[in-house]
Amino acid sequence: MSKKYFGTDGIRGRVGEIPITPDFIMHLGYSAGKVLASADWHLSRGERPAVLIGKDTRISGYMLESALQAGLSAAGVDVFLSGPMPTPAVAYLTRALRLQAGIVISASHNPFEDNGIKFFSAAGSKLPDAIEHKIEAGLNAPIKSMPSAQLGKARRISDAPGRYIEFCKSTFPYHLDLRGLRVVVDCAHGATYHIAGHVLHELGADVVAIGVQPDGLNINHECGATHSSTLQEAVRQHHADLGIALDGDGDRVVMVDGKGALYDGDQLVYIIAKHRQQRGLLKGGVAGTLMTNLAVENGFRKLNIPFARANVGDRYVLELLQQRGWQLGGEGSGHIICIDKHTTGDGIISALQVLHAMRDCGKTLAGLTRGLALYPQRLVNVKVAKGFDFRVSAQVKAAQAAAEHDLGDRGRILLRASGTEPLVRVMVEGESERKVKRWAEQIAGAVRSAAAG
Repeated sequence: MSKKYFGTDGIRGRVGEIPITPDFIMHLGYSAGKVLASADWHLSRGERPAVLIGKDTRISGYMLESALQAGLSAAGVDVFLSGPMPTPAVAYLTRALRLQAGIVISASHNPFEDNGIKFFSAAGSKLPDAIEHKIEAGLNAPIKSMPSAQLGKARRISDAPGRYIEFCKSTFPYHLDLRGLRVVVDCAHGATYHIAGHVLHELGADVVAIGVQPDGLNINHECGATHSSTLQEAVRQHHADLGIALDGDGDRVVMVDGKGALYDGDQLVYIIAKHRQQRGLLKGGVAGTLMTNLAVENGFRKLNIPFARANVGDRYVLELLQQRGWQLGGEGSGHIICIDKHTTGDGIISALQVLHAMRDCGKTLAGLTRGLALYPQRLVNVKVAKGFDFRVSAQVKAAQAAAEHDLGDRGRILLRASGTEPLVRVMVEGESERKVKRWAEQIAGAVRSAAAG
């Protein structure tokens, strides 16, 4: 059964429009609270279930935090408030504090006008579909507040940043440090602004932090993992050895070497996997997605590392890892999951795994990826009306078929609807950059024409 509001990464939309309105979010909090309160949590007699609410730095976070808190309290659920914290930090703290769930108010890499809600289970992983269905099923029920004596209470956690900083540092080997490295870290004016620089500094790096002055409106604006040119320029300007860019909620990472060359999630996963294999630490294989560059798959084949593709979205990568008993996976966008280090994708911890490989092998990013030449890949995002289905368009099918015939077995084409925005993503990949660009634009044009009716 399909879900009406939950997408691949929680609920997301434009602030002020359903479902990102105060009244809807209050009902969402109430429904989620009722689901939690009705579950068997093995609580002591009279003890209420409790959740953690964290958020990124969007100005709308204040409004949505209050609405969520009101709904949860009305359902009889206690609330812990962490303030601005990365998404993976909320997953960690939910588990560390033995709470029943964690909630993040964030729209990740989207502009500040958007916001969203993500849920984590008590184990620090994304909620299963069955629970999301239960929460959606209760959204139409009126809010019936618990008696005053049974309302949920709320309090702030003052030491949340320090707890998470120590957790991140614990994933880096004790016998290594980052002394002698000048690192630029771009926090996208987002939730890692008071976290990432401290982690790297306390591990010994000379840190230049940018994107650390959030004002509620500048999150992800021409900075962070989705706008790497800002980091590339800063690395050159500060004569740094390395650059790390995170997105607004801290679950994505891309990196830049001292020459300004960009390394995306596919390349970073390759570095981590190869290093772990060399040290006998790679358990099983690596999970990618339908978007993973074909050169990476071929590179793993040469290393005799098993590789499998999941649907696009970090939750599907995680599901594939769990099904196969593997520990490492990721996406080109920078979502990287190291199950042996954390229960969810974490930009800071993923960067530390790459730094581990660099320090352990004494090589640069270029040295660690030598021999891996990514195929040219073109991604075009086409804005469409909500509900538009490109799969039924004869025009789109014809354009895709023509491209597939021309590229043959030397390329790939992928069309998919975004799970977080009203977009159709058109990806073309192949050996010929000229053909890749031409077919991507032609297919995208067919989608635009079909969407326009």
